[in-house]
Amino acid sequence: MNLSALTHLGLTEREIAIYQSLLELGPSSIRDLADKSAVNRGSTYETLKVLANKGIVNYLPKGKRRVFQAESPDKLLDIAEQKRQHLEQTLVELKTEIIPGLNQLKPEFSSGNVRFYEGDDGVEMVLRDILQSVGKQEDKTYCVISTSAIRDHLYRPFPNFTKLRVQKGIAVKVLAIGEGGEDAQLAQRKWMKGQGDASYIAIYASKVAMISLAKNNYPVVVVIDSKAISGTQQMMFDTLWGAL
Repeated sequence: MNLSALTHLGLTEREIAIYQSLLELGPSSIRDLADKSAVNRGSTYETLKVLANKGIVNYLPKGKRRVFQAESPDKLLDIAEQKRQHLEQTLVELKTEIIPGLNQLKPEFSSGNVRFYEGDDGVEMVLRDILQSVGKQEDKTYCVISTSAIRDHLYRPFPNFTKLRVQKGIAVKVLAIGEGGEDAQLAQRKWMKGQGDASYIAIYASKVAMISLAKNNYPVVVVIDSKAISGTQQMMFDTLWGAL
């Protein structure tokens, strides 16, 4: 029986082993429990004190000694429920107080607002960030400017991106430079004449992601997290979109 999931309740491997041994033995002395769990007596006693504080072990006097016994395994459910309630409260505080407060401590723009990535992993990171960020918005739409030269390489590391995008109800508006491009659900596409080097620009949430191809079609990615920059890019996109 694998009890490793109990570590998520804050129990160490030693605490799990001693609790399990105590369940199997029933009320036991430290000596018997130490022999059963293969832990020295001093460590067994210290661990029992911790388990008693956590409410899953208790003891009763037997002459001049103490006999320890394990609480019912149902007690573990009580601990899990308490942790779940605390976690839910923490999530509420993170969303409503802590994260907004911490964000106010950040400078409006710094070098940390610009991130560089390379390779297919960088492309996949951007695509997953689009799904995550846009999926949280009330208006689940983002905008893209893309050249035909990059299309065969863009979804190489994340081939089911479009399927997941549609499943999440995320729409995209694409300004395509050059011919081609496949129609897809929740996608609007307009074409611009020309070819252009391989490039992809995504405007989403407060970010602008730019992907290009270096030598041997090696992807290079830059992500700028700035409401001012993304807002300006969005205004330019909307102007072009309306003119076509």
